[in-house]
Amino acid sequence: MSAAAATHDEHHDHGPARGLMRWVFTTNHKDIGTLYLITALIMFMVGGAMALVIRAELFQPGLQLVDPMFFNSMATLHALIMIFGGVMPAFTGLANWMIPIMIGAPDMALPRLNNWSFWLLPFGFVLLASTLFMEGGGPAAGWTMYPPLVLQTGAALPFTIFSIHILGISSILASINIIVTVFNMRAPGMSLMKLPLFVWTWIITAFLMIAIMPVLAGTVTMLLTDKFFGTSFFNAAGGGDPVLYQHLFWFFGHPEVYVLILPSFGVISQVIPTFARKPLFGYSSMVYATASIGFLSFIVWAHHQYTVGMPIEGELFFTYATMLIAVPTGVKVFNWVSTMWKGAMTFETPMLFAIAFVVLFTMGGFTGLMMSISPADLQYHDTYFIVAHFHYVLVPGAVFALFAATYYWLPKWTGRMYDERLGQLHFWLTAISVNVTFFPQHFLGLAGMPRRIADYAVQFAEFNAWSTVGAFVFGFAQLIFVYVIIKAIRGEGEKANDEVWEGAREHGLEWTLPSPPPYHTWETAPEIH
Repeated sequence: MSAAAATHDEHHDHGPARGLMRWVFTTNHKDIGTLYLITALIMFMVGGAMALVIRAELFQPGLQLVDPMFFNSMATLHALIMIFGGVMPAFTGLANWMIPIMIGAPDMALPRLNNWSFWLLPFGFVLLASTLFMEGGGPAAGWTMYPPLVLQTGAALPFTIFSIHILGISSILASINIIVTVFNMRAPGMSLMKLPLFVWTWIITAFLMIAIMPVLAGTVTMLLTDKFFGTSFFNAAGGGDPVLYQHLFWFFGHPEVYVLILPSFGVISQVIPTFARKPLFGYSSMVYATASIGFLSFIVWAHHQYTVGMPIEGELFFTYATMLIAVPTGVKVFNWVSTMWKGAMTFETPMLFAIAFVVLFTMGGFTGLMMSISPADLQYHDTYFIVAHFHYVLVPGAVFALFAATYYWLPKWTGRMYDERLGQLHFWLTAISVNVTFFPQHFLGLAGMPRRIADYAVQFAEFNAWSTVGAFVFGFAQLIFVYVIIKAIRGEGEKANDEVWEGAREHGLEWTLPSPPPYHTWETAPEIH
């Protein structure tokens, strides 16, 4: 049989199946990217609904809607679903869609592995959500699942742990695929220091995931054996140590925070240069800053544990190491601002989200610096100040970057421009409501309101009411976002042309940013009129 005939037969036998089967068996990076993004969007809605249950209960003091155990299950599952089901799969979807295009590769290096890494996700989430219907209800020990509290969980515990294993395997497979693709399938002449920033942030994220996911898997398996096989890893009565669990968990948990935020840095580093009509300022320093953040994220884990009775030397080490992370993060913020400086800026929806990201993420960073100081953290620990801090990092941080990326690349994905007026409406409703939701929580925390408690003292009522109103506006504003995406997918709207972001391309800043700009300073940058 001739090679051409063999190719034809292969295409005939294994070509894209029609309808549903095409999506089940696809090995195309764009299809798999789309599946990841749609799954993440559904998970955001599910996790968001759980957040609204939490906020509705906290609208006023007293127990109104749910019992405290169900409230705690909502808090636990909200966190697990938003992290493992919303943010991580969404960024993996962006990586699948955009990385091969950015590096000039025909597809991901391991297409069948790619398919498998996606299809593990929906089953993991169904398993996780099903714990709500088991005897004793869902896991109710917070997403950190500290023993001995988590060992009181009923039938849900082994299923929760199994779902975490499944989601962890998915993350590891996706990370291996991304690393192999970038290292082996770059276009000729594209050295590592010519990669777009989004690709760089994903390389570092992928290495972080491969390093930390097995730690989480081992830790939760030790929990499982403590509960069912009579071991005493974390049981003080049997000679174990519950603080050991915290060390193991946060050795995973802190780099995990950077797994959620580093791809955001990559997205923002693509969006800002396009709408400033200027090359990214300080490309190499951005790469080194990202790598520094990745490295430092492994040596700061115990700043989550200042209240366990650490030796003073330990507290000092983790305080200084945590403060050190502010340096490369500050480099990034200044580089983004420098990119905008004297640029010919326009304010389309992706740019609005990018600017809001820079401002609000920086605010979340400042509260993080406050909490890095061990004596002060004794006051903040386990209060709503912590909740406010990490939501400022993760909502205006990771989620705003996802919004920016979606609006930025939607014309590339669908061939249609999104509805700019609806996009702007979505931005303003989201940006205002996210601050109404989370800003008051700083004051609640400083006044001493504990987190993960279904009831509270009457003096906290007003700020909680504001926070709940903001949360509902924020939640329902996301329906506009869903509608904008559906409109673009259905082909409603203006056709996208090659120069979709007008004026950006003449400065070599097309939406994929195929390579970084040459080194420059403000003085040597071309004047843009």
